Amino acid sequence: MSSLEVESIDVHYGDFQALWSVDVAVETGGTLAIIGANGAGKSTLLGAIAGSRRLSSGSIRFDGRDISDLPAHARVALGITLVPEGRRLFPSLTVEENLTIGAFRRRKGPWSLNRVYELLPIVANLRQRHANQLSGGEQQAVAIGRALMNNPRLLLLDELSLGLAPVIVQSLYAVLPEVSAEETTVLLVEQDVGQAIAAADRVQCLLEGRVTLEGDANDLDRDSIRAAYFGI
Repeated sequence: MSSLEVESIDVHYGDFQALWSVDVAVETGGTLAIIGANGAGKSTLLGAIAGSRRLSSGSIRFDGRDISDLPAHARVALGITLVPEGRRLFPSLTVEENLTIGAFRRRKGPWSLNRVYELLPIVANLRQRHANQLSGGEQQAVAIGRALMNNPRLLLLDELSLGLAPVIVQSLYAVLPEVSAEETTVLLVEQDVGQAIAAADRVQCLLEGRVTLEGDANDLDRDSIRAAYFGI
């Protein structure tokens, strides 16, 4: 059974339709990358799964349970955690305080402060620094650590690499296999196609709110990805 099943969802912003009959399925412990250009609907899809965007039609099931009408906080309690674009840390709090907030609705599981520090040494070294004193890459690492503190069963990563130096991006992607090893399902949204394909088991491409390509990461060739990404 799929851990996450998104079936034929439509999402609107007023009169504007952002998603058109989108289907997504991810197995427990799997990693799915959603790729696409700016405005393709990638962040809207994550928002719909996390509960911050209301569905116009369709359904979302998590471990067999229909969560389409559940509010965001109830989905967090089920183990669905979003690392949003822009990180959204509390700037006046220290790194460790930001991590502790991630454990407010903490579920049982393997992730703790010490475990997060082991996974992300850069975060451990910054634990007493305030979030507004961090670089973009440091903030992203803290945001991932904060999400893990909830012991998520489904981790949603929105634009993991956006605006970050390649060396930082590689270090952040390097932690994903250990996250998946804890039977955490990962759904990541990316514009960096190369990084996404290297990290994922399966890939879907969105273009103007519609799925234009789907398949195993190892089976997709550059020409088909380019055609789906740009609509050519």
